[in-house]
Amino acid sequence: MNGFLGARRVANGPDTRTAVRLVGVTAAYDGVGALHDADLDIAPGEILALLGPSGCGKTTLLRSIAGLHRPSSGDVEIGGALMSGGRTWVRPERRSVGMVFQDGALFPHLTVAENVAFGLGRHDAATAGRVAELLELVDLADYADRAPGTLSGGQQQRVALARALAPSPSVLLLDEPFSALDAALRGQIRSEIGRILREVGVTTVFVTHDQDEAFVLGDRVAVMSNGRIHQVDTPDALYRRPADAWVAGFVGEANLVDAEASGGFADTAFGAVPLDGQHDGPVTVLIRPEQLKLHPGVEAEIVDVEYYGHDARYGVRTTTGLEVAARDTDADLRERGSTVGVSYSGPPARFWVR
Repeated sequence: MNGFLGARRVANGPDTRTAVRLVGVTAAYDGVGALHDADLDIAPGEILALLGPSGCGKTTLLRSIAGLHRPSSGDVEIGGALMSGGRTWVRPERRSVGMVFQDGALFPHLTVAENVAFGLGRHDAATAGRVAELLELVDLADYADRAPGTLSGGQQQRVALARALAPSPSVLLLDEPFSALDAALRGQIRSEIGRILREVGVTTVFVTHDQDEAFVLGDRVAVMSNGRIHQVDTPDALYRRPADAWVAGFVGEANLVDAEASGGFADTAFGAVPLDGQHDGPVTVLIRPEQLKLHPGVEAEIVDVEYYGHDARYGVRTTTGLEVAARDTDADLRERGSTVGVSYSGPPARFWVR
């Protein structure tokens, strides 16, 4: 595959310059704040997920990068050049940004090949070659003459991706690109598009409210709520070291257990839990369900069972009335109403002072 598909990571490591930078970006719709003082740096070739609940400002941030919405304050830079800020405003078509929308937004009266070629603005041998290369990249080389309406939802999204990549944009933006797909197809298309994005090496920002999607595709994830960015980090760091209790609960199931801390341990219903810092006094401890191990005992009762084949999730109520979730890979499925012992088995736990 030749080099004009996009900016690849260089052999001696990733480019550490900033591809996209937001500084203090604030935006509103009809006077109602949608994004508040957002700071964000995205490296060349990085795939960044914007993760958060509906209405948290994810799409507003994406549209601010694209130039589809003008922030009320703050700066947006792409490739070191100011796109918006102060009196500067660069129109969307001059920002070298490609965008894939939720529904693909393909032109129904054009063929697949014509859709991909649309953004190139010319019809010559180079364009035909570019279109053929992109359709091969998205595994649709045999569908060039088909109408978009004859394709599956996943195929349409791949055509939309090829169209967005055709002009070799500096940045690719995807607004919940898998939301219109059914659950079975969603995982497959997500993996395929992830492969394509990494092969091309284009800087990518995508919006999602699905934690699995963000963790599978994102090199880093920016977690948002109420128009603010709470934390930007790798999926592993977000899960293991969330910035606050809200992030802990949003990026995975979390047992938030109130306890007394002393000497680097918290005294809980599951015994002494080691902490990842020192504090004496009331704390809230983060315990993930997979860190609770069930064993014979009478300290707790199974009140709920969800079986997934590879493991089971148990709702557990201790004799003190505390209800928590535990995940267990034991081949023998425990029954609702049975009694168990519960103990902590994991690294030093994240905690917050109460």
